[in-house]
Amino acid sequence: MDPNKGRTDLINRLSPEELQRKLDNETFTRKTVSFYRYVMVENPGELRNQLFKAWKELDCLGRIYVANEGINAQMNVPAHNWDQFVAFIQSHEYLKDIPFKIAVEDDGKSFLKLQIKVRQKIVADGLNDDEFDVTNVGNHLDAKEWNQAMDQGALVVDMRNHYESEVGKFEGAITPKAETFSEELPEVLEILKGKQDEKVLLYCTGGVRCEKTSAFLKHHGFKDVNQLLGGIIDYKRQVDQTQEENKFQGKNFVFDNRLGERISDEVISTCHQCGETCDTHVNCSNVRCNLLFIQCNNCGTTNHGACSDSCKEYILATPERKIELENIHQYKPNKRYFKMA
Repeated sequence: MDPNKGRTDLINRLSPEELQRKLDNETFTRKTVSFYRYVMVENPGELRNQLFKAWKELDCLGRIYVANEGINAQMNVPAHNWDQFVAFIQSHEYLKDIPFKIAVEDDGKSFLKLQIKVRQKIVADGLNDDEFDVTNVGNHLDAKEWNQAMDQGALVVDMRNHYESEVGKFEGAITPKAETFSEELPEVLEILKGKQDEKVLLYCTGGVRCEKTSAFLKHHGFKDVNQLLGGIIDYKRQVDQTQEENKFQGKNFVFDNRLGERISDEVISTCHQCGETCDTHVNCSNVRCNLLFIQCNNCGTTNHGACSDSCKEYILATPERKIELENIHQYKPNKRYFKMA
């Protein structure tokens, strides 16, 4: 039974269209922030409701996961409520002194609503809870230390999904082909087989996946495991502040409405439809498909934002024809992501 059933103060009731209009009509700015912490949470449901009430009052938006193993948050906060938000964080037993990662590029439109969900884990890994000690993590390297380790020939491993590394990565990084973190852990273990004595560098968007991966690799006998402090987001902030060399190429994929923020001027990927240089992710304009793929402006115009001829046909069809096409195609892509052959 849903413990929040009937509690309209703890859920969202507005439609996506209403939420978008509300966001578009705002006259203030928002600050996009992400943070995580692995910490033993005794009652995730109670924490979820507590956070929802506090952050709703501050008009925060975002996607937050709470589990017995901790909290993982990506959200935005009205600039005029930022100090109150920080004060709440600092007063909370689970969140005090939690490191923030502030968005590199921020238009304030990163999220439409506030969603806080109780999950089995804050990052789905497909592993049993007692399979390894998630608190036995590797070393955290700042941007300068990270660059030095790269220059010395350390193994660099991208712990993000394929569609993330396709548009941005560190020079020479190992980029697994997996589309989920649970698929990636065994793939990385196989790739690094026999390299337990080598220096390994792990990176991801904000650090939450690397934190778990470092503990996973140490459990499997890797002796020198390191992760990028604050992930790609904080790396960009550090190199800008210290004038260190930026060794990241391209965009950092983000899991909000922006779908990416530029870390360097390089574009390392191509449009999935015409092959032209492009690193703009979109979702198919046929909402019944919604496939994530890379599409340039020209193809977006020519194909009306669709990923395929069948989806384009659906977009342009009459209401009657749409019903026929739904029965024919069903629009349930067997891939979560479009890949070039």
